[in-house]
Amino acid sequence: MSRGELTTLPGGLRVASRSLAQAQSLSVGIWVNAGARDERDSEMGIAHMLEHMAFKGTKRRSARDIATEVENVGGYMNAHTSREETAYYLRLLPEYLDMGIDILADILTEPTMPDEEIERERGVIIQEIGQSQDTPDDIVFDMFARASYGDHTLGRPILGSIDSVSGFSRDNLRGFMSRHYGAGQMLVTASGAVAHDDFVKRVEERLGHLASAEDTQRLSPSWQGGRHIEVRDLEQTHLVIGLPSFGARDDRRFAMMVLSTLFGGGMSSRLFQEVREKRGLCYSIFSFASMYSDSGHFGIYAGTSADRANEMLTVTAQQLAELAMGASEEEVSRAKAQLRASLVMARESVSGCGDALARQIMLFGAPVDDSELLQQIAAVDAEAVRNVASDLVAGGQPAIAAIGPQSSIMENQALSRILAGGVA
Repeated sequence: MSRGELTTLPGGLRVASRSLAQAQSLSVGIWVNAGARDERDSEMGIAHMLEHMAFKGTKRRSARDIATEVENVGGYMNAHTSREETAYYLRLLPEYLDMGIDILADILTEPTMPDEEIERERGVIIQEIGQSQDTPDDIVFDMFARASYGDHTLGRPILGSIDSVSGFSRDNLRGFMSRHYGAGQMLVTASGAVAHDDFVKRVEERLGHLASAEDTQRLSPSWQGGRHIEVRDLEQTHLVIGLPSFGARDDRRFAMMVLSTLFGGGMSSRLFQEVREKRGLCYSIFSFASMYSDSGHFGIYAGTSADRANEMLTVTAQQLAELAMGASEEEVSRAKAQLRASLVMARESVSGCGDALARQIMLFGAPVDDSELLQQIAAVDAEAVRNVASDLVAGGQPAIAAIGPQSSIMENQALSRILAGGVA
């Protein structure tokens, strides 16, 4: 396994690459250190809309030109927006690297944002919001974010609302872009069949002139431990519960990854075995750890029948309370094996390598050698897992979100008592 390389150009733009010896293709992308979390109160959903608009035309290329130029050479183009980042990326054969860099540079420095494209994409996003609203196991996570973080930007939906998206103008889009899309806030990456020095030279020729942008100033969230219940005529109740945790830079993050894997990360996990296999309380259940730059949370999702929702919550909380008392070395070893395999398998993909490289630099300022990551995972023991679980159950009142048929979902305080080892 290899470590990526990083070069910072004189203007502040960072350029990173990771060469994969057996790769015959490459992934090239530009990552922006700005996402939904960085929107102003009047901008909810604008980071995501700007991502959509990036491919809609430049001074030299129409939206159709961009799509056909990439696909004429067998390439693939996409983008995503998260809470703290926006990424634009292409998958290409190595001989088209210059074209990939040029297209990415073009869409992020020379977008025209024609009125007709803004209106067309506004409609597309409104349809996307509507689709999300019609998908209960999707929208429940937005409800959970609001219950967890309240009015903080981490509590808002990445897509925004129909009202907010309907009001965005070209000036609004350009305003967000001018604040965040600059040299110091952007990272250009490539992984696969690429040589670092050559890649840096090509990027500098195309983007070395890029002006700087504001540093992202983020207000730390305050955990609310709130509650958001919505009654709908559905077959199932979809639930997400969560507890406050730490950010991605915390040294305990590897113990958290192991905890989440053994608790609700697969068919051998505690949740799957206890809640689904032994008791038949649900079809789908899993845990997750969301770690941002300065904060995070640990959560559990489940879909169950309304009349068994509280039983499912009780068993889930009891299992986490038991984990806070101790985890077996066997289940810790199994979880570490799952994480190790997941990391190694992800590195066989040029896209997976590119994503990991970018996130490491965005969070830690430098690439991290895979061997170091594997060592950190291997060093996690049962005591470290127990300590993280203990901190979770003692860390604050859980947040609860649910959508489904009319039912009496247990109160947050009752769930807290079970997590603490008591009864509802």
